[in-house]
Amino acid sequence: MTRFVDVHNMVRWAAGRGPEHIISGMIQYLEDDFRRWESFDKTPRVASHTPFGVIELMPTSDHETYGFKYVNGHPSNPARGFQTVTAFGVLADVHNGYPTFLTEMTVLTALRTAATSGMVAKKLARADSRVMAMIGSGSQSEFQALAFRSALGISTLRVWDTDPTALEKFVANMAPLGFDITIATSAADAVRGADVITTCTADKANATVLTADLIEPGVHINAIGGDCPGKTELEPAILGLGDVFVEYAPQTRIEGEIQHMPAGFGVTEFWQVLTDRVPGRTAAAQITIFDSVGFAIEDFSALRFVRDAVDGTDFFVEIDLVASPEDPKNLFGLVGALSPVGS
Repeated sequence: MTRFVDVHNMVRWAAGRGPEHIISGMIQYLEDDFRRWESFDKTPRVASHTPFGVIELMPTSDHETYGFKYVNGHPSNPARGFQTVTAFGVLADVHNGYPTFLTEMTVLTALRTAATSGMVAKKLARADSRVMAMIGSGSQSEFQALAFRSALGISTLRVWDTDPTALEKFVANMAPLGFDITIATSAADAVRGADVITTCTADKANATVLTADLIEPGVHINAIGGDCPGKTELEPAILGLGDVFVEYAPQTRIEGEIQHMPAGFGVTEFWQVLTDRVPGRTAAAQITIFDSVGFAIEDFSALRFVRDAVDGTDFFVEIDLVASPEDPKNLFGLVGALSPVGS
């Protein structure tokens, strides 16, 4: 039998435990897995692009457990009454190939993306960071705010979005949670004086939501918008202002902000910082850029976290996902005995 966490149970669990508490706990799982980065199978996500968006599979394995996520990215979906991103994920036992855990990952992906941002910021942002600018207030924005409060203590937010309705939604969700929120008049207004800048836009275009002249010394840029080939948020000149950190360079060179940079453009995979192979932030005035596109190991960590967290609770059900005949070689016997004779 396979444990299954559906949307109803995921929402019950997340609401009861609290998103900020979940993000904090998930950061620990992410750090554990990033520290053993070299033990995982790694490959860029398998993507199917259409004019409407992208559907992707994101697999990895630590040779004991296999995991994958199915995820889409369709920027025009909200205008049609659908979400931009939806997902589900699976863990399986590599010893027999049987799936052991299945869960929705639309909510979970938002939590793990935020937790990843928080994990990275703990190493790359200045420890005295207190103000975050947020460019984009869509479905990921609230989770990012909670992650940075959990990781750095940030509670002052300067927010900008081209959609006034999204801004209203953000304020309605976050103001009751104790954040000091300023609605900026532009992206330039939002980033003025910010210690951290998070860009989380979803438009599937080679856009420039942040330009190099707006970047001040000491800032940490958390570029986490829905990336894909041809989709960027930062003016390329920004990447030359500081040190660029990525999850898995071969994937980021396809989908990230660095996709338009020369092949030899230098980046650092974040696991090397976490394991003290290379330094992260080394000076208060240093500009750090996290060019995040999301990677399968992060989903693996999130799946492990939820699997462990719901153990012994009523937040999952068991489903009969794999056919199991008494004789493993007689699969036909499950249906042959029920087949009508003749016609």
